[in-house]
Amino acid sequence: MRRVVVTGMGAITPIGNDKEALWKSLCSGKCGVSNLTYFDTEGFDCKISAQVKDFDPAPFLTKKDISKLKTAKFIQYALASALMARDDAKLDISKEDPYSIGVLVGSGIGGIAVIEEQHKNLLEKGPGRVSPYFVTLEIANMSSGQIAIYLGIRGPNSCIVTACATGNHCIGEAFRIIQRGDAEVMIAGGTESAITPLSFAGFCSMKAMSVRNDDPEHASRPFDKERDGFVMGEGAGIVILESLEHALERGARIYAEVIGYGMTSDGYQTTAPLPEGDSAAKSMLFAIKDAKLKPEDISYVNAHSPSTILGDAAEVSALKLVFGEHIKSLPISSTKSMTGHLLGAAGAVEFIASTMAIYDDIMPPTINYEYPDPECDIDCIPNVARKAVVNSVLTNAFGFGGHNATLIVKKYTN
Repeated sequence: MRRVVVTGMGAITPIGNDKEALWKSLCSGKCGVSNLTYFDTEGFDCKISAQVKDFDPAPFLTKKDISKLKTAKFIQYALASALMARDDAKLDISKEDPYSIGVLVGSGIGGIAVIEEQHKNLLEKGPGRVSPYFVTLEIANMSSGQIAIYLGIRGPNSCIVTACATGNHCIGEAFRIIQRGDAEVMIAGGTESAITPLSFAGFCSMKAMSVRNDDPEHASRPFDKERDGFVMGEGAGIVILESLEHALERGARIYAEVIGYGMTSDGYQTTAPLPEGDSAAKSMLFAIKDAKLKPEDISYVNAHSPSTILGDAAEVSALKLVFGEHIKSLPISSTKSMTGHLLGAAGAVEFIASTMAIYDDIMPPTINYEYPDPECDIDCIPNVARKAVVNSVLTNAFGFGGHNATLIVKKYTN
């Protein structure tokens, strides 16, 4: 199996619209949650979200494409992040074999804003007023498709949709594609822009989101006893993965090496995790075995924990099954405390955070941690980032339907 390294990263998030801004915000404990402004929240139980702020697509897209993709922001975010990742990697695609580069970018929900807009057109104006671009803007695979079109890529091109595990699955499968020699370079990650009336109403009806409407900045509080649900976010995270040989041949900067990938299914319920975390634990153990590590070799865990009562507790249970006594000295944080939950983009953005933790030897905090929960009795790096040598990071992503995916990255050494 060939070695795979990370050479470029790009991100659009509620706390920064590039990799550098995202990482600076994570290290300083900046919160991206605020009052929801995209639509009138009258009648909604939840009135807060983690919206992308001040995003300008003009540096990345043509005026025609900006107009066409107006309601397909998940594609805009993915394209912008992919172009930033390409530039960060200093990858000149014109000098590469286009069939040796692939794209694997997914979305948990896809173009729901497009669906809502065009359904309204259908009902109010008739079928002739439905956009000819409707289908190509609402399908989840179109982020991968558009990235390949923009960059002239002709290698493997796919999309994985596994709810909130999407980003990890896409990066994990891209890792496998390079490992087995089907590509030299993969552009991989996740994207989401689902803060719309319909999807928001659905999550409200599930009672899944925080209703701390009078205090948005403290609403996302993983592991805290007072947590009351997740905060919906949006954005994208895209990374450039390369075979080590290809990266070295072109003199690329290497941020970290991807060494492990594991996945399982809860086979339990559509939204609730297995209470004891058995399958999530297996996902982590498979990734650790794939990485040829022992549990005690992990320096830091970037947890999935989205600030839900059941989800956070189940993940801690799973972590205890995996790490045993080592958990007492293992730093574990949830960066969703700052970004909110980016759904299909969450795993990819958290992979970027994990990679930067290794590159800069800084572990980002879990902010808003005030009241210890006996069910989450871990070192959650409360409120302040921690400077320490980070040799390897395990990062989890779990999705509705019982999808579990775990990635492991480590410091690159020759």
